[in-house]
Amino acid sequence: MSDPFAFGGSAEAKPYAYDPVTEPEYFRGVLWRRFIAFLIDALIICVPIGVAAVVIFVSGFVTFGLGWLLFGLLSPAFVIWALVYSGLTLGGRESATIGMRVMEIEMRLWYGAPMYTLLAVLSVVLFWVSLSVLTPLVVIVGLFNNRKRLLHDLLLGTVVTNSEARAAALRRR
Repeated sequence: MSDPFAFGGSAEAKPYAYDPVTEPEYFRGVLWRRFIAFLIDALIICVPIGVAAVVIFVSGFVTFGLGWLLFGLLSPAFVIWALVYSGLTLGGRESATIGMRVMEIEMRLWYGAPMYTLLAVLSVVLFWVSLSVLTPLVVIVGLFNNRKRLLHDLLLGTVVTNSEARAAALRRR
């Protein structure tokens, strides 16, 4: 069987790295932690854009309205900042955004490999597209599978788990 995400030629199949039956500590509490991490990340992304909006608003008065033309750049800046933030953090060494690190969760490929930048960006884009089109289904899917994967996780072959430190702490309980 070939790896569906391998480019060119076939590769050997890889088993799932995390088993919810034998290692439930990797999935315990992941959905609610993921939600809180999303809120933290949303703040990290929105606050600088909000500050920029205030600066543009004030500069509009100073420049007799010309500064307000910069409001047109806020939407593209928001998208670019969100993608850069996600690509650098989720696609970084720890495979977790700042919110995910605070909540002690991380995103990995189904076979345990860390995320990479392009897949991290694709994950965020697919999340927002699927959320826009299939709002409740995106989250509801996570309630009905053992690995607590959301719709875009299933499509991309990713899984969000508790970090190694958190899983070890849950194991000791």
